[in-house]
This record gives sequence, C-alpha cells and structure tokens, in this order.
Amino acid sequence: MFKGFKEFIMRGNVVQLAVAVVMGAAFGAIINALVADIIMPLITAIFGKPDYSTLVLTLHKSQIKYGSFATAVIAFLLIALAVYFFIVAPMNHLEKMRRRRRGLSDTAPEITEIELLTQIRDSLATRE
Repeated sequence: MFKGFKEFIMRGNVVQLAVAVVMGAAFGAIINALVADIIMPLITAIFGKPDYSTLVLTLHKSQIKYGSFATAVIAFLLIALAVYFFIVAPMNHLEKMRRRRRGLSDTAPEITEIELLTQIRDSLATRE
C-alpha cells in the first residue's frame, strides 16, 4: 500500500501541482500587497476613500449595503489588471520573441477539422 502511495507522490504531475500551489499562494501575497499598498492608496488619493463598505442605500426601511460589494469589485478588477500587466502581457511578449528567434510565425497556422482528425488517426496508428 505504501509503495503505491510513494509512486503516486513521486509522479511528476503531483510534484508540479504542489509546486504550482505553493508558488500561486506566494504570488497571491505579492499581488494582494501590490493592490492594497500601492494601487488602492493611489485610488484613495484620487477619490478620497479607500474603503467603501460603509456605503448604504436605504429603501423602505431596508438597508442595501452595496459598499462592500463595490470594494470587492474594485479589488477584483485591480488584481485582474495587475495580473494581466505584470504576468500575462510580459509572458505573451516573451513568447512572441521566442517564436521570432526560432523563425516561427506569430500566429498558429489554421488547421481544419479533417486535418486534425487525420493527425489524430495517424498518431494513434503509430502507437500500435
């Protein structure tokens, strides 16, 4: 039983997944600090209020607390912007440069469904 568990744990996918989770958590802390300590203070300097959770709309003796939702939406958008501009855009640029160095096209060639199915069939035939 332990031998099977050891084989499972030592597979590349499990180890890679564990590393990805740890790196994701560490990177999440960096992004949260960027948003909380740099971007939100800039928004506060422009709009004057860092926390909108106290915003309430009263409607027929009922309070609709939309401020917390607004704060969460703003934080989400800022995190999404930070991830795009600090991770996605640079990685896309690096990938494009890598493809150019190798002499490859910036865009992948269009492949029809029949060509794809033919490639799959040929790949399966070579396995046998």
